[in-house]
Amino acid sequence: MPGLVTSPTKELQQINMDTDNKKTEKYRGGNLKYRLQRKSSQTTKTEGLCFEDMSQWSQSLERLLSSKYGMKIFQAFLKSEFSDENIEFWVVCEEFKKIRNSFRMSSRAKKIFKRYIQAESPREINIDQKTRERIQQNIEAPSTVCFDDAQKIVYGLMERDSYPRFLKSDIYRTLTDSTSQSVNM
Repeated sequence: MPGLVTSPTKELQQINMDTDNKKTEKYRGGNLKYRLQRKSSQTTKTEGLCFEDMSQWSQSLERLLSSKYGMKIFQAFLKSEFSDENIEFWVVCEEFKKIRNSFRMSSRAKKIFKRYIQAESPREINIDQKTRERIQQNIEAPSTVCFDDAQKIVYGLMERDSYPRFLKSDIYRTLTDSTSQSVNM
């Protein structure tokens, strides 16, 4: 009987802790826009992010992704839109292409397949069934290009959909405004 009395208390404590954590997160900058505003003001002063770099981001998705800071900010934006699996997959594929050890490549290919490609996977990306099947065949004897088709599809989705939204977002406008103001000072 004592177990029945303590169990609900533990559950209530956990719920209260979760609620407290959410409140604390909100006040500590759980708001993505607020965090990025703070980070951008710190970044422009301490880490060399400048208006010229940021203006390059608006020229193409490729330029945005080739920038260390651009990549991080774009990832944060995608996370706020619940579509960060796309950029995560793209980055994993770029890292996969650098693997030279065949055993490691095989192991990593299977992990990537299970995480992003397999139907109902935890971070499933939006690709057609034909591409999915081709990748499943390719990972039997993986090479550096076995995910290229899926990576191109995901890149195209980001380029046509996520990237234009990013350029119009409050996050990007706030960053460009804050960096352009620091240039004018």
